[in-house]
Amino acid sequence: MDKMKRMEELCSILTEAARAYYAEDREIMPNVTYDRLYDELKELEEETGTVLAGSPTREVGYEAVDFLPKEKHDSPMLSLAKTKSREELRSWLSGREGLLSWKEDGLTVVLTYENGELAKCVTRGNGEVGEVVTANAKTFKNLPLKISFKGKLVLRGEAVIGYKDFEAINAAMPEEGAAYKNPRNLCSGSVRQLDSAVTAKRSVQVIIFQLVSAEGTELSSSMEKRFEFLKGLGFTVVEYERVTPDTVIEAVGRFEKKVDKNDIPSDGLVLSFDDLDYAESLGRTQKFPRGAIAFKWADEMAETTLKYVEWDTSRTGLINPVAVFESVELEGTSVSRASVHNISIIKQLKLGVGDRLLVYKANMIIPQISENLTGSGSLEIPDKCPVCGGEAAIEKDADSEVLRCKNPECPAKKLKSFVHFTERDAMNIEGLSEMTIEKLIAAGLIHRFSDIYRLSEHREVMAGLEGMGTRSADKLLAAVDKSREVSPDRFIHALGIPGVGLANARNISLSFDQSIEKIMNAGAEELAAVDGVGPVMAKAVSEYMGAPGNREEIERMLPELKFTLLSVASDTELSGKTFVVTGSLDHFASRNELKALIESRGGKVSGSVSAKTECLINNDSASASAKNKSAAALGIPVLTEDEFLEKYQLPMS
Repeated sequence: MDKMKRMEELCSILTEAARAYYAEDREIMPNVTYDRLYDELKELEEETGTVLAGSPTREVGYEAVDFLPKEKHDSPMLSLAKTKSREELRSWLSGREGLLSWKEDGLTVVLTYENGELAKCVTRGNGEVGEVVTANAKTFKNLPLKISFKGKLVLRGEAVIGYKDFEAINAAMPEEGAAYKNPRNLCSGSVRQLDSAVTAKRSVQVIIFQLVSAEGTELSSSMEKRFEFLKGLGFTVVEYERVTPDTVIEAVGRFEKKVDKNDIPSDGLVLSFDDLDYAESLGRTQKFPRGAIAFKWADEMAETTLKYVEWDTSRTGLINPVAVFESVELEGTSVSRASVHNISIIKQLKLGVGDRLLVYKANMIIPQISENLTGSGSLEIPDKCPVCGGEAAIEKDADSEVLRCKNPECPAKKLKSFVHFTERDAMNIEGLSEMTIEKLIAAGLIHRFSDIYRLSEHREVMAGLEGMGTRSADKLLAAVDKSREVSPDRFIHALGIPGVGLANARNISLSFDQSIEKIMNAGAEELAAVDGVGPVMAKAVSEYMGAPGNREEIERMLPELKFTLLSVASDTELSGKTFVVTGSLDHFASRNELKALIESRGGKVSGSVSAKTECLINNDSASASAKNKSAAALGIPVLTEDEFLEKYQLPMS
């Protein structure tokens, strides 16, 4: 087997084994097997000089910045001329050989390697100037961080998120989130995150489509041979086929048959001359290079009749509309449904039952409505949730209108509520994964939060659930017991009140003497007076606490819990001082934990460095991050975690 492919396979196997063991409390391979495969991967990395970004042998370190710096490209990144004519591709080749490849649908990036390591990654931007996203690129799951080639290497590629990963990310959206519309938008937002830890969770990969330069080596003028060179260094290059004027149309047909099986989103094909010297000699127009052309699929349209709109309540509480129409044949398959996404699109399309629609498959895969030929606008928007029958109301979500179920007890919303309740910054129930919660709900063991603290009554049933067993059940019950000791702020945060994060929960808790009862009885005006809590959040807390079902549930939980009060010093060295925390930590599980310690001693934590900042806490005090640069410019000291704890005589977590 090819060494690079074996490395990719080992990374995938080892990552899945670690996820199963640590996140799901199940073992899919013996430790001895894991160690053997790990050693094999380590040896291959040393042998090839390549380390993939997703490698389990790599120590993960993430970086957060205040903004993405802009940088001008060395040469403009031009768009391609486009055609939907297959015959035009034949004539365009002018008797020469070319490479036909996917036109991946993501975010174009420029990668620079120096001395065998990834030195820089810049987005395409407007073609002239892009954004520097190097820290984020280091988390792309298939991108080599180290390569055997030591000269300066410049590449262009497409950052993408596959359909399977896209669906998994949408399925795991938090309670208050809305599903992402498509992989391209999710990828664009993921690559341009300010915190690379967020990017790392999005399964971004990069498909290389051009080798721009490689200093210190004589490159072949053949694009195909350049691709082979890059594959040998561990890069994933775009899938391509060598074509001539006589074979290009058949090749387009072969790609066409693979569209619905291709996990990577694409919006067409690219035809390039294999002879790059010849391509370069052709020059360019004002807008396009003459050495390549894009082929766009001609969307197959079909006319049909809207039968009805199906409303589906998601885990987030959003009620998503799906148009159901008379079945039509598109791209060789029968289609009868298309997502309409939200209320705004329903209004734009002026939908009504019985309307005549033009439908197609976007990128030959996803059914969509192109046009409403009738435009009656008569569709009734439901005012009740289809799952629980509770109130449904239209709300603004960014620039769109969405329909949301208002019933907090809606079964469709339960799962994500439980997941949030058990998270580290909330009740911190280790081992109670989303998969395990689903099993407990399906078995009827938990219907509300308080049921978690009565799971010991169902130990035998838990042990009999698929994939659990007695050992896992006992381990989970021990974690539940451990979580009974909790600070009031984390309990408030765990309840999942809209807009109330841990910091606001802390301020609310301290303002009401860390008394849950006082918070339950506080009015909106009292809550709005709390630092950082405005009228909207105050209303949300007041309404949540005032709902009879919520009050009863909290009262059921209170006897099960032991509250550990936050230690608040009124006069310490941290009082009235503002700190900024960035980078990874050694003594604290998260920045929130260090933030909690600082706030408990009277200090404040800000997200950006200013003249009022006491110090910047960063274990990489010599890094060139934006926060470090700001601190240096303002004369603000940068302390490592250990230096900070020692200076202010604070305990380690």
